[in-house]
Amino acid sequence: MANEIDTVAYDVVDRIAWVRFNRPDKRNAMSPTLNRAMMEVLDDLEFRDDVGVLVLTGEGAAWTAGMDLKEYFRETESEGIKGVRKSQRESYGWWRRLRWYQKPTIAMVNGWCFGGGYGPLFACDLAFAADEAKFGLSEINWGILPGGGATKVAVELLPFRKAMYHALTGEPIDGRTAADWGLVNESLPLAALKGRVTEVAKVLLDKNPVALKATKDAVRRVGVMTYDEAEDYLVRAQEAANSFDNDGRKEGIRQFIDAKSYRPGLGAYDRHRQTR
Repeated sequence: MANEIDTVAYDVVDRIAWVRFNRPDKRNAMSPTLNRAMMEVLDDLEFRDDVGVLVLTGEGAAWTAGMDLKEYFRETESEGIKGVRKSQRESYGWWRRLRWYQKPTIAMVNGWCFGGGYGPLFACDLAFAADEAKFGLSEINWGILPGGGATKVAVELLPFRKAMYHALTGEPIDGRTAADWGLVNESLPLAALKGRVTEVAKVLLDKNPVALKATKDAVRRVGVMTYDEAEDYLVRAQEAANSFDNDGRKEGIRQFIDAKSYRPGLGAYDRHRQTR
């Protein structure tokens, strides 16, 4: 059964939460109402036992066209700096929450992904797009820079020359080019998109959830560290993960060394066979 909170809808099926931007008549543009609703949905799903992976997608023909120019910009700016800061906290807040989410997250980009949409795109751990999807930093076309973290996302994910071209021209690219440039992991025909995302989500569901959380945090943290800083952080992170779920680690080693029931290079250990 679908759940709907204002402009966000979601279903939970076989431990996968399918969360949808739900303003199809506005190409799922993000408004203050949508941003508040998304935070509420993330709160609801984060620690549910029946959710192991979260997929963020869009209703209709778009993922999200970015910020709603009327509701997010014109109407909030009419309230002065107070309104602007409030709307920024609400949008940047759920993107930040998604970056450090307890569960693995996947962006399933089914259509348009523009401007502010780069915030949640980067916030998701993995991203898959339809070949037919369109990506763009169109801010330059209406007289502003790609703000809200969008410029940082472009520089983080793209080679320098591509990031500069993407931001300066405002030209859109399709899903295939987005995959080639590194904005998403893969691009495939729209008809095959959900099947591929489901396949990847099921792979993640087989992994140790404590190790998944520690790993996704580590990948985001170490990029700005020196090697020595990263080495120290990773040692401490592993110690913390072991203290939280040492039985899981021991079981994986037991199944490999003693039971010889799996090979770590070929798949995950069976968490359902964990000894007590």
